[in-house]
Amino acid sequence: MSSLNSENILSALRAVRDPDLNRDIVALNFVKDIKIDGKNVSFSIELTTPACPVKDQMKAQAELVVKQSIPEIEKLTVTMTASVSKRANMQVTPVLTGVKNTIAVASGKGGVGKSTVAVNLAVALAKEGASVGLIDCDIYGPSIPLMFNINEKPGMHNQKLLPLEKYGVKVMSIGFLIDATQAVIWRGPMASGAVKQFMTDVEWGELDYLVFDLPPGTGDIQLTIVQQIPLTGAVIVTTPQEMSLADARRGMAMFQKVSVPILGVVENMSYFVSANGERENIFDNGGGKIVAEQFKVPFLGEIPIYTKIRIGGDTGRPITDSEPLSEPAKIFSNIAKNLAAQISISNYSKQAAPIEISLGNNNQ
Repeated sequence: MSSLNSENILSALRAVRDPDLNRDIVALNFVKDIKIDGKNVSFSIELTTPACPVKDQMKAQAELVVKQSIPEIEKLTVTMTASVSKRANMQVTPVLTGVKNTIAVASGKGGVGKSTVAVNLAVALAKEGASVGLIDCDIYGPSIPLMFNINEKPGMHNQKLLPLEKYGVKVMSIGFLIDATQAVIWRGPMASGAVKQFMTDVEWGELDYLVFDLPPGTGDIQLTIVQQIPLTGAVIVTTPQEMSLADARRGMAMFQKVSVPILGVVENMSYFVSANGERENIFDNGGGKIVAEQFKVPFLGEIPIYTKIRIGGDTGRPITDSEPLSEPAKIFSNIAKNLAAQISISNYSKQAAPIEISLGNNNQ
């Protein structure tokens, strides 16, 4: 009797495990569309993100175990697809209902390159095939129009703003709505109201990931976001030196206090490589990994000081687009894949929970 049947194919594939979710791909229902045509077999493996860091290894292992288990197969075709998992508790709010995951990119202080990280992670995720949006939440100092080199105004549809799009990322910023030389002189509630409108009055459509580029600190805008939506999680950006790490710890403590999962820490400006290949730790090194260990959260990666990263920000051409094969671009891509893996783990584990924030006793 022939061993070439769907049951034996699935049995063989139970040896392939998702290392992040720690279960086999059959139990996770990743295996789809098994087709047998004579001695030719095809099936697809549907992952929880197109940015899976072990996608190629998983495909290779699946091909190996099936061929070893059923040697009579003459032709085997494995197709890798993805359907991004959704954040938990989407049903508790009508805001951003078409968005599967919401990610806050934050830092406790300014000057650590948080916007540079947010932009390049968004572009890297889009390049992997994900549908991505980005909200510039820094109302007082919007940098996203410059970093994407977008100068036009957003249009309207059904009384909602249409986000502008570049490098495969849908983008919205207060900088698109005001003159570039105009200062935003608003009190905190007005700035928070603008960010709220970017969530409620913009036609985002269907997105796998919506990135929030937060302003520095732990103030009104951060609280507005966590009150409005159940964030999938937060990414903390820091530089290696203790001055930055102290503020990063405060930012992480804030997110933990309001029950937002911390998806990981990114260390920016981690080191510099000179023209002759020598590495120099200008701002120290390894502090991001240390603070991640202290808070028992993942360390997503370290980004070097590299002139063309800065040039990309100044000219509106992120290095993940302008030099995708450069080492810094590959580092951003790996961090984006690590982030996507952590999002899948968080969603699978149902770590996200409704946010309850105590603002004090109003009777006092």
